[in-house]
Amino acid sequence: MTHSKLNTVEAISIILSIFVAHTLVSLPRNLIISTKSATIINLIYVGFIAIVLTILIVKLFKNFSSCDIIDVSEYLGGKVFKQIIGIIFIFYFTFNASILLRNFCEYLKIVYYPMTSIVFILLLFIIAVCVANKGEFETISKVNLIVLPFVLITVLFIFFANTGHLSLENIYPILGDGFFNTFISGLGNLGAFGGIAIIYFLPPYLNNPEKFKKISLVSIGISIIYLILCIATILFMFSSIMQVDEIMPLYSAARYIEFGSFFQRLESIFILIWILEIVCYLSISVRISMTTLKKIANLSTSKPLILNFGLLIFTIALLPKNTSISIFLENTIYKYLVIGIVLILSITILLLANLKKKRLGGTLENEKIL
Repeated sequence: MTHSKLNTVEAISIILSIFVAHTLVSLPRNLIISTKSATIINLIYVGFIAIVLTILIVKLFKNFSSCDIIDVSEYLGGKVFKQIIGIIFIFYFTFNASILLRNFCEYLKIVYYPMTSIVFILLLFIIAVCVANKGEFETISKVNLIVLPFVLITVLFIFFANTGHLSLENIYPILGDGFFNTFISGLGNLGAFGGIAIIYFLPPYLNNPEKFKKISLVSIGISIIYLILCIATILFMFSSIMQVDEIMPLYSAARYIEFGSFFQRLESIFILIWILEIVCYLSISVRISMTTLKKIANLSTSKPLILNFGLLIFTIALLPKNTSISIFLENTIYKYLVIGIVLILSITILLLANLKKKRLGGTLENEKIL
């Protein structure tokens, strides 16, 4: 199968887009609710674990350098197992994309379009995603590469423009609710590293597969710094997370920025940039899902699937009866999906596949995928 090839910077931006998209909605708030004033320490801790896991993933992919996790699954358990894993990942990407889109659109409706039906707002995003996926994956990655730096700049700008509103005292007590909550139950914050999921699908797309390790580690490293910056902004600005409303925390922080009477309401510009990034994230999720279905169903092309996945995301996004349910799905279910599918299931598949390869040595069966 041929893929549009990505250079190193484009590949890094693809991984980062997953982290960034979720921080634009409610991920920072969820992390702070979980570990309180110890969230920064907790992120350093779980970030180190995420780096170790990433190194492990890269090492396990060395024997499958031109394959993604679906190919490895076929090598490990055959076509039926490949189809099961493919369906699991399609569910993972479409479900997360749908719920994030629903919550983001709910926030847009509350802030800017209170009289507009949520259905109409969702449809605008779905149309944009379907149009984007008419092109090659390389095109999506290049657009994302243009948009992503602006998103990162907005977060930096929010932090430094609000220095007058920051209070370092909010970091106390340093261990929040205690050692156990920070370092044991706080391991659940590994769910913030959902961007690792893209790493499993990246090898076939790379122009320079030998840079896979560099791409993965740089992406995780930048993501950790970015997450810590987001958390620091919110944690230092608001004495209690309960004072941050249900609107996106970063948006709440952006509303405090003022530079005289001329530069006001800058959050409107930020929202426009964030909308573009959400479209990029959705487009990447849909493209990975389409490619996966094409592979497990042995289809000749994935282009006819664009409308199907657009309608699927639209339908799932409308399933929650109210905002409370969609927020619960994003806050709780997303974390367990990341830990269960992205970290536990996928690493187990890679480990078992490497054990099988070691046992079989250089047999012809070993070369079916490679």
